[in-house]
Amino acid sequence: MKYTTLPNTNIKVSKICLGTMTWGNQNTESEGHAQMDYALENGVNFFDTAEMYPVPASPETQGSTSKIIGSWFKKTGNREKVVLASKIVGRPSDYTAHIRTTPLDLNAIKASLDAELKRLQTDYIDLYQIHWPERLTNTFGVRDYKHNPDDSWKDNFSEVLHGLDEMIKAGKIRHVGMSNEKAWGAMRYMEESKNHNLPRMITIQNAYSLINRVFEGDMAEVSLRENIGLLAYSPMAFGVLSGKYIKGIASDDARLKLFPRFARYSSEQSTEATKRYLKIAEDNNMTLAQMSLAFVNQQPFVTSNIIGATKMEQLKENIDSINVTLNNEVLKQIEAVHAAIPNPAP
Repeated sequence: MKYTTLPNTNIKVSKICLGTMTWGNQNTESEGHAQMDYALENGVNFFDTAEMYPVPASPETQGSTSKIIGSWFKKTGNREKVVLASKIVGRPSDYTAHIRTTPLDLNAIKASLDAELKRLQTDYIDLYQIHWPERLTNTFGVRDYKHNPDDSWKDNFSEVLHGLDEMIKAGKIRHVGMSNEKAWGAMRYMEESKNHNLPRMITIQNAYSLINRVFEGDMAEVSLRENIGLLAYSPMAFGVLSGKYIKGIASDDARLKLFPRFARYSSEQSTEATKRYLKIAEDNNMTLAQMSLAFVNQQPFVTSNIIGATKMEQLKENIDSINVTLNNEVLKQIEAVHAAIPNPAP
């Protein structure tokens, strides 16, 4: 395994982070425990969850993923061996109304955090992240920003950071981060932190993969100049970048077969780009999964690459990607596809 540190801290984390959002839905508790056992044994010390997991979100399963992690901590006593990240839901919506219906403020942050700590059976979370912005902006598959003059959101960056500051002072969280955020929001958080001595956002968890490199625009500059590390999620694009869908070998319990509404990475252009990437991988004696993950691992703004798997053989292949280094010729071929079909799945 390779390691880095969470920006502006001395906390060492594995370059591969174990994503958990299928546990409690597609995966059982015992399967989640087996994945954590294997990951830790193979050097992965960074786990990521969220109060809304598993996905798709539902009142019946909400929090199940974190409960599975908590029962593993209790069973193994491995809490101190793991750098643990979790997330609090952002703007209230129909999708998450069963979790919270009020905007983020100190009371909402404290209530959500206390509930998550109970599920996780721990006294603290190493990295606590805002899952998505509360304002209306382009997240989750929307390519460009279109301003909505009817957005009733009020600027509460200061209020959110003050609430998180209280939780840090209480010893319940160590550091804070963002998720699904944009350049403007990231810089507003930086502005509040610098001007008012408030906690600094040290990471941003956004989608990043061969078919979604939108982060390489304004956010890459923000990341590198402000030292905010990317925690890349969906590096396999919901399994599309394994090649199993275009090869027709996806099992019946594959994510996009179970939940076809998650079509973010399944456009005609995404499929064509994936076919081209598959050929590059096969011509260079790699699996597409290994090439896709290795590409993310090598980016200078990436602190950790969040992999997720429903089957143990997938987990093993994903973790093994840390041993793959893409040479300049392969990178040139990848760039040629990106130039021809840029960001087909924003």
